Amino acid sequence: MNYELYLASASPRRRELLDMLGFSYRLLLPNADENCTETDPGRFVAELAARKAEAAMELLTAEERKNALILGADTVVYANGEILGKPKDKADAARMLASFEGTTHQVYSGIALATANGTVSASECTTVHFGAMSKAEIDAYVSTGEPMDKAGSYAVQGVCSMWIDGIEGCHFNVIGLPIRRLYKTLCEMGIDPLSLRRKPENG
Repeated sequence: MNYELYLASASPRRRELLDMLGFSYRLLLPNADENCTETDPGRFVAELAARKAEAAMELLTAEERKNALILGADTVVYANGEILGKPKDKADAARMLASFEGTTHQVYSGIALATANGTVSASECTTVHFGAMSKAEIDAYVSTGEPMDKAGSYAVQGVCSMWIDGIEGCHFNVIGLPIRRLYKTLCEMGIDPLSLRRKPENG
């Protein structure tokens, strides 16, 4: 089957990663319920990713659903037994960063792929070693605005890379889309990932 790929996420980072892969896709922005009582971070992100993908499927017509492949995703930071999403404000961002500095934490991303036959979800975990940050450095970083729409209040691919001592696992997972996990999940579903790439223009 030739699938039509949809991304159920407003994240510019995820769009950039799909563009990097050369995937052809359309955006669908569902209003999914993100209130979740799950305490295991891996199951938490997988569940939210599935909710987003399934809510996006509801936005399509019955005809469109026949060959739709909808990608939902969610990312959180897990530190000190707490699941952390995006900061509420600058003070919350500074609080998160202060709790990370000089320590190690985990980043979990969940993906879900919904088709007319159902939804398959998975999660990936990456360990991040965070370097020391002074209060002045935290305040200066928060003032850049970079942390405000990021899970855990930092972007590993941005200004905050100056304070990252190391990463164990998938780098793209920390950005918000575990590419290797996505590849494996597509293959397990019998979908050739390369078939989702944009067709070259003639001439």
